[in-house]
Amino acid sequence: MVLHFPPDEYAARRQAARQALDGAGFDAILLFAPESHYWLTGYDTFGFALFQCMVLSAGGDVHLLTRAPDLRQAQQTSILTDGQIHIWKDIEGVDPAEQLAALIRDLGLAGKRLAIETRTPGLTHANGRMVEAALAGVATLEDSDGLISHLRHQKSPREIDYHHRAAALSDDALDACLEIAGAGAFEGDILAAMQGAVFRGGGDYAGNEFIIGSGEAALLCRYASGRRHLDAQDQLTLEWSGAYARYHAAMMRTIVVGRPDDRQVKMHAACVEALQACEDAMRPGRPMGDVFDAHARVFDDHGFSHARLNACGYGMGAIYNPIWVDFPMFYAGNPLLMQAGNVFFLHMILMDSESGYAMCYGHSMLVTETGVERLSRHPLDLLVV
Repeated sequence: MVLHFPPDEYAARRQAARQALDGAGFDAILLFAPESHYWLTGYDTFGFALFQCMVLSAGGDVHLLTRAPDLRQAQQTSILTDGQIHIWKDIEGVDPAEQLAALIRDLGLAGKRLAIETRTPGLTHANGRMVEAALAGVATLEDSDGLISHLRHQKSPREIDYHHRAAALSDDALDACLEIAGAGAFEGDILAAMQGAVFRGGGDYAGNEFIIGSGEAALLCRYASGRRHLDAQDQLTLEWSGAYARYHAAMMRTIVVGRPDDRQVKMHAACVEALQACEDAMRPGRPMGDVFDAHARVFDDHGFSHARLNACGYGMGAIYNPIWVDFPMFYAGNPLLMQAGNVFFLHMILMDSESGYAMCYGHSMLVTETGVERLSRHPLDLLVV
């Protein structure tokens, strides 16, 4: 069995979830987010791409409805017993939501008020409609409004340790990149070196692809298929994350290949100043919108308002595909208060289509009782190869 936390930590999480359910007046919650499954029981799978649901009652009972391929996955990665794992069978015309409704009845939850997770790739619109139809007249469904995700954002000491390990893997990946990046280097080799560093360090696949782009594609902040060799004068933008026990600590850098242009030097200075301003604004009890405002103010003062984005980071956690973003994000007006134990990724992104240059710097941060801690050991110097 692969469990990344001791039984008492899972028990404490279940108790916190029960209290949240009770406080909101729910009798149970239907969990479709793989992050919730992992946090509550350790259940670790990409089987959420197909129909599966975990049911947590206010009394603390936990049950999983999933497919046969995930039976042993649940047995080996979670604290669930065989009696808590229920399999729906693939057969023409099957409606797994009807089997979920039967499970709800068996658990004595018929006629009860149930929360449901809907803001997750673990519940497609089509499956959501099936659930609503199957439970109509069986129970009352209401959006959970982030009930479990709010609990997940408060990291335990062991979770913080996993974030530190993920950050070390991110640093190792950048080291591996810098050993081979330069004129003539192949992007595929750079990606292989970075991902290999994570795997050699005992890490996992990240929640989305490592992002790489050079030349004009350095102005992209999404992965796209296709590789090229770096020119003698070039730019390379990378966004990646080490992952350890599914916990992430993303980083971002733009590397100059050849001689830096004065514009690139100025963009780098603005990124570093903005990153430091965001760190200063990141304090327990302050709203997330303050961090975005600090980012925007610095970039605008440097004359780069046209090149910045409308968000400058987001939460980090134990996250699954398709993206490693653990919402919420830093954007204008976000009122959510930061708290000690939160982990965030700050990214200062300048994509200047006028000059054709990109400059992006970012790393992950832990909010502490008195301030913040950078999780990366790498300095913020301009990287030139």
